Amino acid sequence: MSEAETRQEAPEAAAGDGAPEAPQAEAPQAEAPQAEAPQQAGAPGAAEGAAEAAKDGAGAEAPQQAGAAQPKVDREKWAIAHIFSSYNNTIIHMTDLTGAETVSISSGGNHVNADRYESSPFAAMKAANTVVEAARSKGFNALHIRIRAVGGVGSRVPGPGAQAAIRALARGGFKIGRIDDVTPIPHDMTRKKGGKRGRRV
Repeated sequence: MSEAETRQEAPEAAAGDGAPEAPQAEAPQAEAPQAEAPQQAGAPGAAEGAAEAAKDGAGAEAPQQAGAAQPKVDREKWAIAHIFSSYNNTIIHMTDLTGAETVSISSGGNHVNADRYESSPFAAMKAANTVVEAARSKGFNALHIRIRAVGGVGSRVPGPGAQAAIRALARGGFKIGRIDDVTPIPHDMTRKKGGKRGRRV
């Protein structure tokens, strides 16, 4: 064979060798979608598994939430403690929130023998303890406190038994809400007793 014929066969062989290689190179590309196909086919299964896991998680949380709602919180039953404190006596009158129904009432004079001790802190504490026992027996566990002095033309400062009564109510196990001073104060002025020249001493 001549050199020219050998040169002509060489490109043909090269072309012939290159032709089969092209499909071989493309074969992996064609296989790539097939390799992806199982993943895509498995995607619904994965989604179903995730959904089942979510259901299981929701089922596990449901008893916990139901169990959290089971403990019952004690409801608060409110009352109002009206404390009238003067320098002669201390009266504690406990009512419901409307003020129309009396829960319990007591005064310092019920617990001491001498008149001069009716306004004492000891008598106020005894009166408050009596009211606390009666109120707790009726289911009250929270209260608002309203303190009243004589007011008007009299003293606007509560007597010595007011602080002791508040302390005894707080120690009775009640939840204390508001503490208000409801002493009546005149905005004009009423005539004080004693006459034009005052009280003769």
